Amino acid sequence: MGTDLIIFIAAVLFGIFLYWRESNGNGAYRFVNKMMNSKELQMSPDNPKGFVYKRSFIPRLLFIVVLVLVAALILEFLTPINVFSSYYGISAFASFAAGSLLGTYIANFVIKSTKVIEEQGDSLEDKFEHVVEKGKDFIDDLKNKDNKAVEEAKDEIKNTPETKPNEKSARERLKDKGLM
Repeated sequence: MGTDLIIFIAAVLFGIFLYWRESNGNGAYRFVNKMMNSKELQMSPDNPKGFVYKRSFIPRLLFIVVLVLVAALILEFLTPINVFSSYYGISAFASFAAGSLLGTYIANFVIKSTKVIEEQGDSLEDKFEHVVEKGKDFIDDLKNKDNKAVEEAKDEIKNTPETKPNEKSARERLKDKGLM
């Protein structure tokens, strides 16, 4: 279990590295594209697509599984490590493939969020300052509205017939009726 976790973390880092390298330049993909496709079918010079960069899930998954499979076959035949003959080897193969795929998506998220923050950095500061100013104005309005409401309530209390000073109190009225 411990080695699988170490392999998975290393694979995530490998996936991040792979995605980052392809985001900076896709020379290997362009080379394969020129070798495999005719002149009419080759990608345009300004297309940034790569093996994993700007790809959907299925092509990305296929590339990573094939890459890991080729590496596992090289390990199987050129070294004494037996990848496909035990459960642990197959588990390590699956962990590396899944970790690499996850690493590419983590790198995609980081690169996209970095670009958004760079593009919107100045406008975010302006928006934040605008929101703070609106909040201050709102609080001032609430304070002023509360003062107005308190004054209106005081005026209403003063103008009610029960609080006029020349009227009799409740005790006196009860005495007048003969109830006390």
